[in-house]
Amino acid sequence: MTIIGKQIRIERIINRNTGRTVIVPMDHGISVGPIEGVIDMKQAVNNVAEGGANAIVEHKGLVGSGHRRQGRDIGLIVHLSGSTNLSPYPHAKTLVCSVEEALKLGADAVSIHINIGDGDEKMMLNDFGKVSYDARTWGIPLLAMVYPRGEKIKDEYDVRFVKHAARVGYEMGADIVKVSYTGSVESFKEVTSGCPAPVVIAGGAKMNSDRDILEMVKGSIEAGGSGVSIGRNVFQHKNPTKMVQAISAIVHDDVDVEGALNLLQ
Repeated sequence: MTIIGKQIRIERIINRNTGRTVIVPMDHGISVGPIEGVIDMKQAVNNVAEGGANAIVEHKGLVGSGHRRQGRDIGLIVHLSGSTNLSPYPHAKTLVCSVEEALKLGADAVSIHINIGDGDEKMMLNDFGKVSYDARTWGIPLLAMVYPRGEKIKDEYDVRFVKHAARVGYEMGADIVKVSYTGSVESFKEVTSGCPAPVVIAGGAKMNSDRDILEMVKGSIEAGGSGVSIGRNVFQHKNPTKMVQAISAIVHDDVDVEGALNLLQ
């Protein structure tokens, strides 16, 4: 029964026809506070839902305010881990919610953040193992955000480290793995080829150019990626709805960058 449950839930966050997804994470409040774009959660969720996003990621306390009783439907991924940038150990993520609590909140999936290479990697991997077990037990999809960050990591976008991060996510039992884009189609193919689970890219810091964002999305798809999980470059965009539409056109309809840019006009 849990297998059927997971199959049903995963179609709430991944397009069943394309096998790809456009996720908009809005879990930034714990890390950096109420930044522009996610202060009014009802409006923020509505903006990306109307653009056609498949799912959002948010912490448990936002579920009531972020999910509306009207408008276009959207999948809900409840984030289970957190840390603040005020901490002396901002990369040490700790569990702040459980799989069972997320299910009680109506989650279609759960997510966890792991920073491999950090001094607290041991603790985070231990949490990852427990969450992976609970997610399988309850039949709920698991999105793992895995980044290489630590003293040994000189460049967290280096394909050597990113493909290792993706593989960690897969081998720990994640249904979707989120990593950083490595900068080129050729290098990102190394990431997707080494991770049989669907791989989605993070958006990273706020970019100044729409073209840069869309070229990154296109490159990841051409390399075998399964979509995106982009936050600030969507919800802080001057028109979040249109940006989601442009990204979705690339992810789900294989539109080129120029075609996607036209949707922003």
